[in-house]
Amino acid sequence: MQNDVSPSVHSLEFDSSTTTDRLKLSSSSRSESPTATLSRCVSSSHRAMPPPTTATKGDIRRLVKANGATLSLDELRFVQKLGSGDIGSVYLVELKCAVGCMMAAKVMDKEELMSRDKENRAKVELEILEMLDHPFLPSLYASLEVDRWSCLLTEFCPGGDLHILRQRQPDKRFDEAAVRFYASEVVVALEYLHMMGIIYRDLKPENILVRSDGHIMLTDFDLCLRCNNTTAPKLVQGQDLAITSPLMCTKSSLSSCILPSCIKPKLSCFHHKRKRRPRPTNRPPFDIVAEPVEARSMSFVGTHEYLAPEVVSGEGHGNAVDWWTLGIFVYELFYGVTPFRGSDNEFTLTSILARGLQFPNEPASSMAMKDLITKLLIKDPAKRIGSMKGAPSIKNHPFFDGVNWALLRGASPPYVPKPVSFQDYVAQSDHCDDHIDYY
Repeated sequence: MQNDVSPSVHSLEFDSSTTTDRLKLSSSSRSESPTATLSRCVSSSHRAMPPPTTATKGDIRRLVKANGATLSLDELRFVQKLGSGDIGSVYLVELKCAVGCMMAAKVMDKEELMSRDKENRAKVELEILEMLDHPFLPSLYASLEVDRWSCLLTEFCPGGDLHILRQRQPDKRFDEAAVRFYASEVVVALEYLHMMGIIYRDLKPENILVRSDGHIMLTDFDLCLRCNNTTAPKLVQGQDLAITSPLMCTKSSLSSCILPSCIKPKLSCFHHKRKRRPRPTNRPPFDIVAEPVEARSMSFVGTHEYLAPEVVSGEGHGNAVDWWTLGIFVYELFYGVTPFRGSDNEFTLTSILARGLQFPNEPASSMAMKDLITKLLIKDPAKRIGSMKGAPSIKNHPFFDGVNWALLRGASPPYVPKPVSFQDYVAQSDHCDDHIDYY
């Protein structure tokens, strides 16, 4: 998504007849304990008590439900344009009945979508948002369908995106600890999506937003590929042993196999039993892998600098494209550039297919980081790390040593946005509530 920092909001006409259209509450909303009490909605006079500094997800859900489980379009105040993408624009909006209760609204022109044959992309995004329930993915508060417009209401992230945040860093790059933090949260977000049978296909810093607490939120799902069948989970020990059945007989397990054809013991059962010392075992823990390895698409989708070789060549792609883009993502956060960028899009695509991976001499990076990037950017998707065994094989990489995967939400972010005064946003716009600049 391209960012638009302009505070002005100009004219987009909403027909008055749309005031009878209603916002549908997301059925996937999970209950949360609100940490603050917002003012209760009052009449349409727009009067409200002063709000707290930040509205939590639970607060917003409760306020939406307090309006009789529906909201009309004219109960939203469009404050500022945040950015624009291929199928719509995103605005900062406020519930008029609760000053300071802010959300992000992705607005799509249905006529424009139809003329460009992109209605299905908007439909896929809505379906995926309704499925999500993860701390690093957006919560869909409500969806709006009116005569001309589609609108998705999700969480507002005051920290902006990682592309802008990187530009503000010294030398326009993150240090290795910050890269590890952001990459680890992206890995678990992609792992969740893959378990849901969803291939993301558009990972890039512009699509990683920073919440008020400094943790990330992956956004924009209109380019996702959904698998028709549910992804079948399997149990994997470390990075080597895949267990599909406790009765599976392999060369490495003949001594413990209990199938009739494998009952030949190594030692005679008539030997005297001797007390054995417990053998130290360094077996890695078991992981559940649910990687949509069977999914295939021939579509040419994504951002040029992030496209995987199998997408560029048109040979068909699957889940491995997300791990390729993770490699580009890590490279760009640390070095400040993408590895295969050319003078134009055509040269970039040629470089992705033909040019080998190179690392700049400066800044200096650890061997673990270079090794991870190298394994993620293997051009053959079948040999790429994560392609068959998913996120666990990436989590076990030395680059992520020390990451507590179970407690990522408790990790200290490298950057926490300053507290947001929502009145500052409102003060920047004195425009009519129902007039917004779209295209």
